[in-house]
Amino acid sequence: MTDPRYQQLAEQVTGYAVRVQPGEHVNLRMLDIPDAMVVELIRAVRRAGGIPHVDITHATVNKELQMGATEEQYELEGRYRLQRAQDMAVNIVFYADYNSFEAADVPAERMKIVSKHFKAASDFTVNKRKWTVLAWPTPSMAQAAGMSTEDFEDFYFRCCLADYAAMKEGMQKLKSMMEATDEVRIVGPGTDLRFSIKGVPAIICAGDCNIPDGEVYTAPVRDSINGTITYNAPTIYHGIPFDGVSFRFENGKIVEAHCNGNEEALNKILDTDEGARYIGEFALGVNPHVLKPMRDILFDEKIAGSFHLTPGQCYDEAPNGNQSAIHWDLVCIQRPEYGGGEIYFDGKLIRKDGVFTDPELSLFNAANS
Repeated sequence: MTDPRYQQLAEQVTGYAVRVQPGEHVNLRMLDIPDAMVVELIRAVRRAGGIPHVDITHATVNKELQMGATEEQYELEGRYRLQRAQDMAVNIVFYADYNSFEAADVPAERMKIVSKHFKAASDFTVNKRKWTVLAWPTPSMAQAAGMSTEDFEDFYFRCCLADYAAMKEGMQKLKSMMEATDEVRIVGPGTDLRFSIKGVPAIICAGDCNIPDGEVYTAPVRDSINGTITYNAPTIYHGIPFDGVSFRFENGKIVEAHCNGNEEALNKILDTDEGARYIGEFALGVNPHVLKPMRDILFDEKIAGSFHLTPGQCYDEAPNGNQSAIHWDLVCIQRPEYGGGEIYFDGKLIRKDGVFTDPELSLFNAANS
């Protein structure tokens, strides 16, 4: 018997996140997802009057293709993917991470080819179409979260089926605060950073694109960042794990980059292109149900009491002019158990040790989850 939560999730995705309309072509890109979930998504799309299309892929197959990636191969694949993106009104992506490090041995130069040629389709979908991306619960994700598989599945569905409409109402206050701010200052262990967000829109993320969700993002004025930052959430990029990543900025550019481990790989990523050493996104994580990192950015960037400052491509909705083939969300958690920290908007303390000082934002504090 199919888990009834599969149908509930399918309805949440198609009915709320992307709001499928009659006659819309919907691309279901499924990476190692159980057939029963794919079937529920197809049925939900049809109930909404949409036209489902399924693109099934597997991590081990993708890795084998990437190991031998050539310019000719991925230039053609990139054109096909862009055409499909243009033909679809909606893109729904589910991926199952059975091994977060599956692509760790793909040579960096091969992965760079893949990223370069898939960028056009990705940018088109993100900026021109309705889309959502969901991780699927797996034993490896449960292990990363320090939970049993069953408990993690319960946590996953609780997060994904949350009342995002209610969360959105609370985010309006934070959006207004960010859009009225010029200078942001962030302090914490290994972090003392200043930058401007003046004139850049703040965007609410409440289940419309990612599920689970819970962030409000903007972008720094491109050349305004100065100081240092140390991220404390472990991360993974193109299959390579990184811990203790730290940057020093001068006039917006990352001029020093360090981590606990593979600094050569870190700097190779930042040398992908000119924009990779500049920041394309600044966001505050506000989901009170998500409390600890698990090397899955769709969860980690939503952690209550966190922020992320993202090297690479900006979003069209919050543009600062930075262009890059990368977009790497790196997360710092400021709750006391992670070392604490403070965020100031134009000199006013707005969050201390992960807790918002404004009572209207208290629903986003972890203590109220």
